[in-house]
Amino acid sequence: MSAAVIRYQTKPEAADENQRLIEKVFAELATAAPPGLTYSSFRLADGVTFVHVFDGEGVTDLAAFQEFQRTLPDRLAVAPVLEDATRVGSYLAR
Repeated sequence: MSAAVIRYQTKPEAADENQRLIEKVFAELATAAPPGLTYSSFRLADGVTFVHVFDGEGVTDLAAFQEFQRTLPDRLAVAPVLEDATRVGSYLAR
């Protein structure tokens, strides 16, 4: 799988819940630690736009991600746009 960048906007009243569900995904990732997966999520300054950047596989198998996906349509104001991407480089300070 190539890398992907996903951007969408939630309804203002759903933004905090969206963030909470994303945080649950990262909590489960900390335990599951799928090999080779790089995943970041950002909430932009407007408070309702979210961007997810991932490279690798394993996140869709998580129960927390499936819950995030199941309820996402109810939280959306602007539908997700998915763009394939090619990693040029990455750095993570440890």
